[in-house]
Amino acid sequence: MQKQKSQVTVFYKGRVQGVGFRYTVISIASNFNVTGYVKNLRDGRVELCAEGDDSVLLGFLNAIDDSHLRRYITDKSTDWSTFLGKYNQFSVQYS
Repeated sequence: MQKQKSQVTVFYKGRVQGVGFRYTVISIASNFNVTGYVKNLRDGRVELCAEGDDSVLLGFLNAIDDSHLRRYITDKSTDWSTFLGKYNQFSVQYS
C-alpha cells in the first residue's frame, strides 16, 4: 500500500518573529521525514511549507502545536495541496 504524499502550507500569526520560531521549527523538522521551508514574512507572519507523507506531516504540525511555540501563535491558516517533490531538505528560507 502506497502512502499518500502532500504539500501543506501554514501561515502562523502572533508574536512569531524574533522568538526563535524558525529555528525551533527546523529542530522539530529534524525528527520528521519532511522537506520544505520556514520563513518570516514582511507582514509579521511566519510561512511554513512542508512536503511528505500525510501522516508524517500531521505529526510534524502537531509537534509544532504541542511545543512551546504555541504560546506565541494567535492564529494559523493551513492549506493542503498536491505533492510536488520540489524540496531536498527542510530549511530556513530568506526573502
